Amino acid sequence: MNEIENKPVSVGEWILTFILLAIPLVNIIMLFVWAFGESAQPSKKTFAKAQLIIFAVIICLSILFGVLAAVTGLMIPHHQAS
Repeated sequence: MNEIENKPVSVGEWILTFILLAIPLVNIIMLFVWAFGESAQPSKKTFAKAQLIIFAVIICLSILFGVLAAVTGLMIPHHQAS
């Protein structure tokens, strides 16, 4: 590794990182660039990979709970007013 890759990420760079992550669609693209690109510092690579894993878990859980809610909603008998 060269000297630039070993340089710690500065506070200003982290602030810029979090600002970019607050922008929809840009956040996902940048996470992939940082996680799998060659130019990101190791700490930013690790952070991006962790964020992508968390996003994947949240999406899977959301789908699971959505399916469970739909299935249990279909199983609940509906009372008709007479």
